[in-house]
Amino acid sequence: MAEQTVRVCFLSEDFTFAEPLARALGPGFGMRAARELPSSEVQNWYDAVLLDLRSVNGKDDLEPKLAWLDQIRAIPSAPAIVALCDEGQSRAAFHAIERGAYDTVTNPPNITELRLVLLRAHRFQCALEEVERLKASAQSSRRLHELLGTSSAMQDLFAFARKIAPCDVNVLITGETGTGKELLARAIHQLSARQARPLVAFSCANLPENLIEDELFGHEKGAFTGAFAMRRGRIEAADQSTLFLDEIGDLALGLQPKLLRVLQERSFERLGGNNTVHVNIRVISATNRNLAEMVQEGKFREDLFYRLNVVQMHLPPLRERRDDVPLLAQHFLDVSAEQFRKKAKRFSRTALRALEDHAWPGNVRELQNAVQRAVVLTEGPTVEIQQLPSAIGGGSCEGQSFNRSYEEEVRDFKRRLILRTLRECGWRKAESARTLGVARGYLHRLINQLGIQETEEEGAPCGIHPGGAPHVSAPPVTKLV
Repeated sequence: MAEQTVRVCFLSEDFTFAEPLARALGPGFGMRAARELPSSEVQNWYDAVLLDLRSVNGKDDLEPKLAWLDQIRAIPSAPAIVALCDEGQSRAAFHAIERGAYDTVTNPPNITELRLVLLRAHRFQCALEEVERLKASAQSSRRLHELLGTSSAMQDLFAFARKIAPCDVNVLITGETGTGKELLARAIHQLSARQARPLVAFSCANLPENLIEDELFGHEKGAFTGAFAMRRGRIEAADQSTLFLDEIGDLALGLQPKLLRVLQERSFERLGGNNTVHVNIRVISATNRNLAEMVQEGKFREDLFYRLNVVQMHLPPLRERRDDVPLLAQHFLDVSAEQFRKKAKRFSRTALRALEDHAWPGNVRELQNAVQRAVVLTEGPTVEIQQLPSAIGGGSCEGQSFNRSYEEEVRDFKRRLILRTLRECGWRKAESARTLGVARGYLHRLINQLGIQETEEEGAPCGIHPGGAPHVSAPPVTKLV
């Protein structure tokens, strides 16, 4: 395989030096000389720039030449820069390195050294570009527009969303309150061919049936008392775009046939009108309820369920993807610190552990609110556990451990570790013993000594349990030694 040629730009006022230098570099190097900065070529053709900082004709105009260096560094994907300096030109070498040059060589150059420096500079720049590419790829893989997640469940969800988004099918998103169902709907819309028009969102929860009907279908002038002008509804506003219906399980039975007709015929009439309105919409709906069970109970139309449920996506609760907690917490911390003009930059180790151990019944929304509160209360760069809500581990619970003995700390650690392992293993003691790396009989003795009961809840606050030890959320599972 032929050796790759390193393409070098010799940026200098002394063209007479360029030809012998190019011949001396020999095979594996291609050189072009330039008196001015060739911006487009620097970005697209050259692999390295040899910047001549030598004194020419007795003139030592260093600053204009260093300005070239600044201009090259400002070009996106610019090549590495090696500065050629006269012997004793230490100030020029210092400023060149300070302003971003990869290295310097002394005139007259040792050709072997020059070849090596140019080759290393090129490889170093290639490595930097590869690092940036990998960072961008990692950033892209853990984010789907405003959704964040590195857990396998979220990565699978992101891949599935990217696959179905370009296909103009209806989507049903299920998941608990606070998991980010609307964010997923917006991500699907942004990845679709309808992204040029804004997504239209509407929540069907806790609204009277007549108000929901008016919001969705609109009304004609004079349709009812107070209808002084024609009003377009959300369905009409979503023409050529996406309609997101949140809490679709709360839609009244009387309105379900009308929505079904929109899905089947892509047409409807406004309240009080006879003119048929035709629309081209994609419907993404979301619910925290089990629509299949509601169909069996007669609370939701079966034909409408099948129309909405062409593709179903489930957003897992935060407690099932704890690996995402540090990423989400840091994201919310950065956003909140900028919003409230705070200095907070990170979580302390104990605060982060408390966040990871919490059950998060309110899911991502609860985490966001907890981090916002902590940032508001934090004065320095680090968020401590005391700034977190007491239900998560902050407040008075943290202070209880300060005056405890070593034996109490060890007992408390064992209790939390075993309790969490038992929960994760479904209270199967043989499996828990294997996970902890201890004998089953030893685990039974520890359970009895520590007063661990199966009825204890994961989100229980600090307090004394039957075993006499304070209980807080458990740390990550490790081996008992």
